[in-house]
Amino acid sequence: MADTSGNALKRPHPEGDGSNSQKRTRSNNGSPAPGQGSATAGKVDIERMVAEARAKAEAVRARLQAARGGATPPVPPAESSPSPAPPAPSPAMSRLEQMKARVAAATAKANAPPQRSEAPAPIYQQPQSFDDEGLSKARGGLDVGLHPALLSDAAPEFRGSKSRQQSKSGRIPRGKQLDLSGPSIEEIKNNPYFDPSLDPKATVAKPRQSRQLIFNEKGKYVQQAAALRRQTQLEDMKRRIAERARQAGIDEDMEVEKSYLVPAPPAVEWWDEGLINGSDYAAIDDPANLKIDTADSTITHYIQHPILLEPPQEKNVPAQKPMYLTPKEQAKIRRQRRMADLKEQQAKIRLGLEPAPPPKVKKSNLMRVLGEQAVKDPTAVEARVNREIADRKEKHEIMNQERKLTQDQRREKLESQQEKDAALGIHISVYRIDSLASGRNRFKVSKNAEQNKLTGICVVHPRLNLVIVEGGKHSINAYRKLMLNRIDWTENPGPTTSDHNRESQPLWLSTEDDKGEPRDFSHNSCTLLWEGQAKTRAFKRWLGARICESDSAAKDALTRSKMENFWALAKSHKPAEF
Repeated sequence: MADTSGNALKRPHPEGDGSNSQKRTRSNNGSPAPGQGSATAGKVDIERMVAEARAKAEAVRARLQAARGGATPPVPPAESSPSPAPPAPSPAMSRLEQMKARVAAATAKANAPPQRSEAPAPIYQQPQSFDDEGLSKARGGLDVGLHPALLSDAAPEFRGSKSRQQSKSGRIPRGKQLDLSGPSIEEIKNNPYFDPSLDPKATVAKPRQSRQLIFNEKGKYVQQAAALRRQTQLEDMKRRIAERARQAGIDEDMEVEKSYLVPAPPAVEWWDEGLINGSDYAAIDDPANLKIDTADSTITHYIQHPILLEPPQEKNVPAQKPMYLTPKEQAKIRRQRRMADLKEQQAKIRLGLEPAPPPKVKKSNLMRVLGEQAVKDPTAVEARVNREIADRKEKHEIMNQERKLTQDQRREKLESQQEKDAALGIHISVYRIDSLASGRNRFKVSKNAEQNKLTGICVVHPRLNLVIVEGGKHSINAYRKLMLNRIDWTENPGPTTSDHNRESQPLWLSTEDDKGEPRDFSHNSCTLLWEGQAKTRAFKRWLGARICESDSAAKDALTRSKMENFWALAKSHKPAEF
């Protein structure tokens, strides 16, 4: 059933004025013409924004005047949803004054101290400067919405109903603020992935507190520097006192006695400290003090497998030598080798590869090799045989000289053998000599140590002498034979040329006494105090004879190589009584 006018079945336009017209008139630019009697939406929005800005500026100005005068400004009542129109700003207030008022208000707010109050924090409210719904709608026909990229000045619209409500209103509803705090302890414990070994309170975010600046007091570091200077001066004074006492020889005998004192055992050994909850072994009587089955015990069910290391003695094993043969076996092997060489030479002669050698004529086989010639002219044959014998001898000597090593080659061979000997292990020998006043004996001690590539030192002292050498096993054995067998320590060879030239040397280092008579060395002896094996060398080279007139000087000479214990051993040694 159609109306006579043709508009009965058409629904009215949503923005129409109530008339039942089918279409709206269009403007010249193609957009629908605005309704009659209605103001432009954009113009209304601008006027409202200007009015709100003027109202805020007036309120800020009133607060500033109240703060200067000491009166509390009246708090404007909260706006309800149908907010009344703001009061018109004073015509005398220009735009520049409004801007100054707003800047002064912002500065006062930033400088004001924070005040705690029970009231909830103000929520940001987006000013509705334009109609979102009006902009989102089409500006052309067919009521088609704009593309989201063209809505740069429009507020973003989210999908959720609450988000749409917030975007339209420009603020979050009161009583429904966002919960920015972390999860509660009950929620953390109900989480299936929660680790009970962690502290639940540690997972809750803690508020960050600002730290205050802590300034050092005046003179703090000056006092610390003064304390360090006093400590340094005290240490220097102690060191000088100890050095003077060492030079005077006061603490020599006391140190020797202290070196042989056995220290008292500790209350608890270091390997039992982690298993006993106490300061001594008396705590074992109470089973509660034992840390064996507790959580902090060092005993666990784990098994430690140490890294396997090669035995250090395997690299020092000498090379395997062939088995020694008896003289008969050596002769047999030589005879067989020469027979094989002779057969090989005969085969080459038969094949014509080598010429036949001349007959080897000797006086024993003269008649058998040169039968007729020897009978005809025996004198000429004998001279010929003597000449051949001399040639063979000269040839043999020349070959020996060619095989002989030169002096440099012999030195290199000896050094290589000594290095190989030292590579198999370092051996140490310590000797105690009653007197080394003889310059000849001092020369033998030093020269043999250098020739055998030994490192060490010879300490010369008025009461006793100490010789420490280290090197290979073969060199140590040769040096031991020199010190204990080859040198006659009871012999007094008399003063040498070097002794006469040294007028400044002390009297105890001479073979003559103060009267010029030879000293008696009948009781002089050399004793092997200690010998053993070390991992590395303690001395870099042979230091020679060091003259030390006091025990402290001797200890200082040995302390650099950590051998001062041998000096205490030499002083406490007593010769064997027969």
